[in-house]
Amino acid sequence: VQLQASGGGLVQAGGSLRLSCEASGSQLHIDAIGWYRQAPGKQREVVAAISRGTTNYGDSVKGRVTISRDNAKNTVYLEMNNLKSEDTGVYYCSALIGGQGYWGQGTQVTVSS
Repeated sequence: VQLQASGGGLVQAGGSLRLSCEASGSQLHIDAIGWYRQAPGKQREVVAAISRGTTNYGDSVKGRVTISRDNAKNTVYLEMNNLKSEDTGVYYCSALIGGQGYWGQGTQVTVSS
């Protein structure tokens, strides 16, 4: 199983970005999938996740991000709006597939103030 994340980049504060994460491999049965981020000098934290149709968001991003999933494409998206400098970090896609956890390679998001 591989998770390929994309869509990161440099954006001004107040701007938007859309991250994508495609899961590939055989016999994919995704139990849960979501996004985490790690800012410099900080611990990795959850941004948003989908599990069995239920979505959950980190407190710091509620109201500004939307997670969605395209089951046909095995892809999860993270739409981020009104970005702030504190959203800067490496964003990782993570999935629970067949009871096993997987991580993608991460994509850098930099928000300039």
